[in-house]
Amino acid sequence: MTPTESAPPAWQGPKSDKQFLGHPVGLFVLFFTEMWERFSYYGMRGLLKLYMVNFLFVTMRQTLQGGSYSGTGNPDDVLGWGFIKSLLPKIDITAADIIDKCINPAVKRLTEGEGAVALDVAHKIAEGTCAVQPNASYLYGIYTGLVYLTPVLGGLLADKYLGQKRAVFIGGTLMALGQFTLFGAESLFFVGLVMLIIGNGFFKPNISTQVGNLYPPGDGRRDGAFTIFYMGINLGAFICNFVCGTLAMAYGWRYGFLAAGIGMCLGLVVQVFGQKFLAPDTLQKRSADATAAAAPAEHHPLTQDEWKRVWALVILCALNIVFWAVYEQQGNTMQTWADEQTNWPSWASSTWFQSANPFFIFLLAPVFDMFWRWQNRQGKEPSSVAKMAIGCVVLGLSFIVMIVGARLVGDGKGSLFWPVFCTLLLTVGELYLSPIGLSLVTKVSPVRIVSLMMGIWFVSSFFGNTLSGYIGSFYTTMSKDLFFAMLMVLGLGAG
Repeated sequence: MTPTESAPPAWQGPKSDKQFLGHPVGLFVLFFTEMWERFSYYGMRGLLKLYMVNFLFVTMRQTLQGGSYSGTGNPDDVLGWGFIKSLLPKIDITAADIIDKCINPAVKRLTEGEGAVALDVAHKIAEGTCAVQPNASYLYGIYTGLVYLTPVLGGLLADKYLGQKRAVFIGGTLMALGQFTLFGAESLFFVGLVMLIIGNGFFKPNISTQVGNLYPPGDGRRDGAFTIFYMGINLGAFICNFVCGTLAMAYGWRYGFLAAGIGMCLGLVVQVFGQKFLAPDTLQKRSADATAAAAPAEHHPLTQDEWKRVWALVILCALNIVFWAVYEQQGNTMQTWADEQTNWPSWASSTWFQSANPFFIFLLAPVFDMFWRWQNRQGKEPSSVAKMAIGCVVLGLSFIVMIVGARLVGDGKGSLFWPVFCTLLLTVGELYLSPIGLSLVTKVSPVRIVSLMMGIWFVSSFFGNTLSGYIGSFYTTMSKDLFFAMLMVLGLGAG
């Protein structure tokens, strides 16, 4: 667009004009920075609930992920556990229902098969893990929710004081320290989580904003850039479980967290050495404008049109909450299903299930990109909001697979087909919603508050993830087919 007196300042691109695959080299700097950050985040997330249920908050422990319950410990040694447990909601269910719907099926699994344990031991293990399942689900939801709430503050601080580049470095450093805390001391589990939550707040909105900064307004490559960037996110999410999950299975849980911390450090190295390929951030632009004008930059209030765009994005974000609440079950109750009710080879970790979703994104993202371009040429491409509605409907329909699987498998173990095929369909819903929304925020947001608006986009994930923890707490108190039917209805209703 042509700048006018009322238009935003002229676009400022990166110092280096080098291109790769038709895009600025800076896109691939951000691609690999985000890839390693997502390696760190998803590597830890894939272990998180299983770690709480099978090790940290029980007395009879799996010393190796997925292994035998050969260790003992005291959950009260974890700093703050007693206080936090007292704050968590209580599930209203009778003792008989807990025994019937949780303990008896767990005992049956523990006393059957090659790794069977004695009946009395199975009862002790089942009582402990079943008692902590709802709490672990709440904590999983609260943690994954808060990592999407802090980006509001992180985006605001970056827009006003830090700039996106400095904020990314601060956030990455805090996240690496958080992972190393989980590796070094079980008792500091909640301290490590807090560092990860705060660090993500600085990192998440500001890395995505820098992608948009690489392109001038109206550049048709922007949507394609976010698709490439989104594939970087999922490359990290794909490989992390084979590294972090395997290390946790072979050497112990803490080594999975160590690998996640090292991955975050590699992302910081890429960011530091790739600075010259990135566009100036908001702080650098203001400094340049002030120097050019030999006076401090003026701060104008948002115009009426800008406020309309802000409120439109806020409403859109609110509509995403149910989508994320259902979608995030893949790391919560779906991972529990994959661990407890899925047949895995002896050499494989159940956390590898978390790599199914990013694998399908690699497979399907180019297909849908071509499909949408074909629709565009035919004049039939849905609007961004229509695509997001389609995503919710497909997400809901995907759980029909798990309803059928739950009825066929019962309390025993079944094929990988059920969770993996459900994830394939779920991924289609994600591709219709998540990358489309990221691109939309950078296009519609007023330039002066783009990081803040990216943070608000992630607020919908905060509410959705927190809600996912509450929903997941019913996994042990409802029949499995009814639980998955509830997820189906929620997804369809949001659509």
